[in-house]
Amino acid sequence: MISKRIYAAWFVVHFSLITAICFAGIFSLVAEGATILPSALERYGRKAELIAAFVLGKEATASSGVRRGIATYLHAAGIQAGYSFFAPNIPGYHRLTFELYYEDGRVEYESPHVSGRAAALRLDGLLDRLADQRYEPIREVVIKMLALSVWRLHPDVKKIRAIFESVSPPRIGDFERGRGESFQRMFSYDLSLRQEEEEQ
Repeated sequence: MISKRIYAAWFVVHFSLITAICFAGIFSLVAEGATILPSALERYGRKAELIAAFVLGKEATASSGVRRGIATYLHAAGIQAGYSFFAPNIPGYHRLTFELYYEDGRVEYESPHVSGRAAALRLDGLLDRLADQRYEPIREVVIKMLALSVWRLHPDVKKIRAIFESVSPPRIGDFERGRGESFQRMFSYDLSLRQEEEEQ
């Protein structure tokens, strides 16, 4: 009889945590305005998200035993991510643009050249890695290598500026108003062919 009560209690706790995780993810999407629900509900979504976070122990201090215990159980059970992990929201990405400066004052814009879908996928992965601070020591070298491939196609270019940006897709409300992606410059490099030849 005692084991049935233990199993019933575990069942209730386990599925309460799953429900709280799922609601926290859904309420987070509502609070961010990433759903088709009216924007007036965003304020209530934020409050509901805080309640779900409280149930999950996320409002407790980082050293709290309750918070650590719940987090450990969620990860051990594989239920730490709810629907929002799989939600159909397009994540942000990164892009690298080369400004090509010619002797006559013309400026053209190019992207790194790839051949095939597999190479394009690898380039996307590479750009995502370059945004990470851990890759800062090799970032400039990789961008110079990509710029060199563009230079070979445009040998009369005087200077190249490599611009690395994070790209955020529009929120649903912004999309409905006709707004497109937003760009935020993360870093840029000015490269000259003479400088590259000296470094080789």
